[in-house]
Amino acid sequence: MRPESGEELNIVQSQKKDGLSDSEAVDELDIKRVEQEETIEADPETELRNQLKESESQAAEYLEGWQRARAEFANARKRLEKERSEAYQNAASDYAQKLLPVLDDFNRAMDSVPEMIESDKWYEGIELVHKKLVAILENLNVEAIEAVGKPFDPNVHEALSLVESEDVESGAVVEEIQVGYRIGDKVIRPSLVIVAA
Repeated sequence: MRPESGEELNIVQSQKKDGLSDSEAVDELDIKRVEQEETIEADPETELRNQLKESESQAAEYLEGWQRARAEFANARKRLEKERSEAYQNAASDYAQKLLPVLDDFNRAMDSVPEMIESDKWYEGIELVHKKLVAILENLNVEAIEAVGKPFDPNVHEALSLVESEDVESGAVVEEIQVGYRIGDKVIRPSLVIVAA
C-alpha cells in the first residue's frame, strides 16, 4: 500500500530514518490511520462537541455582523434626520431673510401712522396683512432677539456705537436700531444696537 498525501509521505520518510523498511513504514502508517478512524468512530460525542463549538462561533460571528449592520443603519438614519432638519432650517432661514425687510417696512409704517388714519377701515386691512406676515414668520419659528437692557453679545448683536449712559450699566444695550431675528440657535440677522460705554 502506498501513502496518499504529502503528510503521509513525510511520516514514511521519518520512519525510514528510524530504520524501518518501506513496507514496515507503510504498515505503521496504516495502523495510525486505522487508529484515527477508530477514534473518530468511537467518539461521536467529541465530534458533536466540535460541531457545536463551530456552530456557536459561526452564530456569534453572524450576531456580531448583524449588530454592526444595525448600528450602522441607526447612525445613518440619525445622520439623515439631522441633515433633513438642517436643510429645513436653512430653507426657512433663507425664506425669512427675504421677508424681514418687508416686516421692517411694515413696522416703520405702522409706528408713524397719523391718529386720524388709525380709525379708517382700510388701515385695519393693513394691520391684518401685518399680522399675517408676523404669523408666517412665527410658523417658521422665527423669533426676535431681545436686545435693550441685555448685556451686549457679539453672537446676536452688532454694535453701531458706544454712548455714555447713567441708566444702564456699562456693556449693556441702550438702544436697538434694527431688530435681530433667529431660528432656534441660528441667528438669521443680528440686532443693530447702541451699547453703553
